[in-house]
Amino acid sequence: MILKKDCRFFSGDKPCHYHKENGIKCDDCNYYQPISNKILIIKLDAVGDVLRTTSILIPLKKKYPKSYIVWCTKFDSKELFQKNSLVDEIIIADEDARFRLQAEDFDIIINLDTSKLSSSIAALASGKNKIGFVLDRKGFVEATSKEAEQWLEMSAFDDFKKANQKSYQQIMYEILELNLPVHKPVIHISESIKARVSRKSFFSRIKKDKPTIGLNVGVGPKWPSKGWPIKRWNELINQLNTSNFYLLLLGGPAENQTLTNLSEDKKYLINSGSNNSLLEFAAIVDLCDIIVTADTLTLHIATALDKNIVALFGPTSANEIELYGKGIKLIRTDECKCYYRNFCTEEISCMEKISSVSVVDAINSLLK
Repeated sequence: MILKKDCRFFSGDKPCHYHKENGIKCDDCNYYQPISNKILIIKLDAVGDVLRTTSILIPLKKKYPKSYIVWCTKFDSKELFQKNSLVDEIIIADEDARFRLQAEDFDIIINLDTSKLSSSIAALASGKNKIGFVLDRKGFVEATSKEAEQWLEMSAFDDFKKANQKSYQQIMYEILELNLPVHKPVIHISESIKARVSRKSFFSRIKKDKPTIGLNVGVGPKWPSKGWPIKRWNELINQLNTSNFYLLLLGGPAENQTLTNLSEDKKYLINSGSNNSLLEFAAIVDLCDIIVTADTLTLHIATALDKNIVALFGPTSANEIELYGKGIKLIRTDECKCYYRNFCTEEISCMEKISSVSVVDAINSLLK
């Protein structure tokens, strides 16, 4: 038989790249790569969590060099994997995942999320070795190892989470028995995406003659408690010497009005817009020399792109965030009473207690 169905480049429903471009068939192909380990990774949401979890890919490929990696996620995160050569296939949880997982056998199934949905997918998928978390028949999330059990306990108990000194990536590496140090997240921005951004109206206002500081003013609608108050952003903007920097406003659809209001009040602010695709937004972040942001997707994009970061933390764990030696963390001055809650219940939030002066000092420190 000519066809080699176990090759990692054969998708089943269309010719592989090498046949399409050069007419090569399997019996005369030097690119043949038989799959020795088929690995399923389950990581659904949020998009920032999916991105930071891609830091496992490089050491995973080193540990299983002839593996075929399938990543199960939600549609919102699909764009993250464009041109990612470390992931062979994406399946969407709310589309075809159920049918695929009922039909296929995997050598390794990795679920690093303690949610019942992710754990149920891991439980239903057929595989020899399951790592992380599964759902048992009574609907309880079960850890598959002592290392995973520690992460499950941190999900359940605030005091355990507060006491933790390890980054999220380090904990995941321990669960997967991967060698440290941790790698950066993986994101690829194509030249066509960069060209698309270069045609946007704001782009011409940014030159190379001075640093560009990206000000990520939003956190999205799900976790408003993580956001730095607008009055603090205004203070920061007023304190930064605009003759020394380009100030680029960053945000998504939820921040459209905020971006508009700020840029109308202060004409020197550059509004990058709120209607950008995920990879367009990443390309805009890539224009910046320093990113100022709360614990958001923007932070994880900036780490993947090796940016200098001033990261602001209130109701979430600063220890879990890995900046790879390229940033400064500014943390609430006292204990947060709304730890990992969506909304703050205090008159003055812990995020508001982070001063704009401390952010200016951090920016100057990074520039030096």
